[in-house]
Amino acid sequence: MNNVKVGLVQMTCTADKQENLTKAIAKIREAAKKGAQIVCLQELFTSLYFCDVEDYENFKLAEAVPGPSSETLSVLAKELDVVIIASLFEKRAQGLYHNTTAVLDADGTYLGKYRKMHIPDDPGFYEKFYFTPGDLGYKVFKTKYATVGVLICWDQWYPEAARITSLMGAEILFYPTAIGWATTQDEATNIEQYNAWQTIQRSHAVANGVHVVSVNRAGEEAGLKFWGGSFFSNPFGTVIYQSPHDAEDVAVQEIDLDKSDYYRSHWPFLRDRRIDTYQPITKRLLDDEQ
Repeated sequence: MNNVKVGLVQMTCTADKQENLTKAIAKIREAAKKGAQIVCLQELFTSLYFCDVEDYENFKLAEAVPGPSSETLSVLAKELDVVIIASLFEKRAQGLYHNTTAVLDADGTYLGKYRKMHIPDDPGFYEKFYFTPGDLGYKVFKTKYATVGVLICWDQWYPEAARITSLMGAEILFYPTAIGWATTQDEATNIEQYNAWQTIQRSHAVANGVHVVSVNRAGEEAGLKFWGGSFFSNPFGTVIYQSPHDAEDVAVQEIDLDKSDYYRSHWPFLRDRRIDTYQPITKRLLDDEQ
């Protein structure tokens, strides 16, 4: 069996960047004590979710990647012998910013970064104000314990992103995330939205025959209640663990990477792909204006 122990950290955040980083470090240590070999943090864990407003002051939260936060986590990764997946607000240059995740190997090596490709712009999620769409393409990272693919939040709604990352060799898809409910919203809508969010990611697991690990934040910020609910899905879409909606959580699950071969052999979706017919998907819409 080709097993790896994977940890997720679901936490609340404050306006104090150092306080958030210190908390994340403590929770990574907790995950490592539980046996985690790979630990994934939630989206933009060093700050409050600042994209609820368009405010130029928030650009001061950004940093270089690699930079101070990733270097601190690199030392921790080496000390604990764990892989760390860390979502950060990247300042690439004067006036150029990305929503970026750094991957640090278990010996502390910075393996590289993935820049969020799909950038939303909705009430309370004004990300296009802050982030330039990723230009590094989809990425996989060959860590000590597994080859991992990283996608970020809004990316999770796009089967194309999951497919391409899986085809590149990802054994696990990680989704650092920050998503929640408006506090004025009714319970039925809340349930429907969470179920849609989880269902689409479980579908990526099924379609690609890989484990999916989705890591959301918790807590209430500026009229938004982040719904937590981080989870692990096996390659057939079964939720093998789900975090609570309203509390912090450090969870570790043992994943059998050989399950991908089992499910892909018994349900051979990759074998039966008709790649010769898929060219139309590169169009925005299949109408008369092509």
